Amino acid sequence: MYVTIDTSALIAVISNEESKQDIVDLTEGYSLYAPMSVHWEIGNAFSAMFKRKSSSIERAKQALESYREIPIKFIDVSLANTLEISHALNIYAYDAYLIQCAQQTSSSLLTLDSGLKSAAKKMGIHILEKL
Repeated sequence: MYVTIDTSALIAVISNEESKQDIVDLTEGYSLYAPMSVHWEIGNAFSAMFKRKSSSIERAKQALESYREIPIKFIDVSLANTLEISHALNIYAYDAYLIQCAQQTSSSLLTLDSGLKSAAKKMGIHILEKL
């Protein structure tokens, strides 16, 4: 079984946030999909942390080591379909990439982002979350 995982869940895991164990438990037995954009969003998330002075470069590098160990199958999603989703739901393309990835792979979505959860549900995407 596969699940599409987003940047918020990955950052929580690789940064050892409180929700890490819940995410690890939820994904046990699953293989992970992500759109290729997630790879670059990881870098963007850490650059935002640098700006807020909530992470050091050393901490970011350690997190990247953890990230490299996570087996993720990166999916090349359709830009045209993504733009359709973005337009229909009035959401950013980065969120639409995740919805498109879940649709394209017929997988559930794991995210900590409430806005993305809401948008994905509108598109009929199953959300993997703690019961």
